[in-house]
Amino acid sequence: MFVKTTESVSPHQHLEKMVVRKLLAGMNAEDHKVAGVIKKILPDIEMVVKVIEKKMKKGGRLFYIGSGTSGRLGIVDASECPPTYGVDHGRVIGIIAGGDRAIRKAVEFAEDDMEQGWKDLQKYKISKKDIIIGISASGTTPYVAGTVQSCNMNGIATCGITCNGGSPLAMEAKFPIVAVVGPEFVTGSTRMKAGTAQKLILNMISTSVMIRLGKVKGNKMVNMQLTNNKLIDRGSRIIAEELSLPYERAKELLLLHGSVRKTLERSGK
Repeated sequence: MFVKTTESVSPHQHLEKMVVRKLLAGMNAEDHKVAGVIKKILPDIEMVVKVIEKKMKKGGRLFYIGSGTSGRLGIVDASECPPTYGVDHGRVIGIIAGGDRAIRKAVEFAEDDMEQGWKDLQKYKISKKDIIIGISASGTTPYVAGTVQSCNMNGIATCGITCNGGSPLAMEAKFPIVAVVGPEFVTGSTRMKAGTAQKLILNMISTSVMIRLGKVKGNKMVNMQLTNNKLIDRGSRIIAEELSLPYERAKELLLLHGSVRKTLERSGK
């Protein structure tokens, strides 16, 4: 019988009677367990990164699909790829059950439709060149599990990120990533440890893929988009360091060429 560890009873009792410091200490103690769990499944994450890299180098796209907190985490990760790494919009795409309105407000029963995720993917003309990552803490979300199943039937590479071993998502995905972080501090509140685990995994996947795609030089985000003063400042400092130039001159060159990478390339770096 499949048992959701994410729904197991919290080992912390009588939370309403705890003082604030004890509440915080309890949550912090649970959070400390997450990194250790992730360390054990690095080989599984590595496999997914390699598959995505291969797909994207051939022009494929990466899709995240989820509901609730899991869906929002996927959208956050996807939305940060263009400004951080200069990847074209539409190469990493986040989809959430219920559509964009569900990013801010829950859409009732949207996650319970087994077929809607596949329908949502049709808007993007998904193909065998692409790969999807289904994200579900429970691993049972119909919207996510159904989408992965449909993609498998259509020859599309699938990954699943879940916090329950033996779950439908873990069993259905071709490349499962299972981070069993155990019961939540507040029973069943998977936006906590499970959400943290999912965020860490997504960070590792997208960052590693972008590095492998050549979007980083040394340890610098040389392809970042100059969308605000903070990023212009960061870019100027990178150029100043790389080319041994005064900050103001580095900034002039950055604004002239429009990106850190172009500035460095035109200076022979």
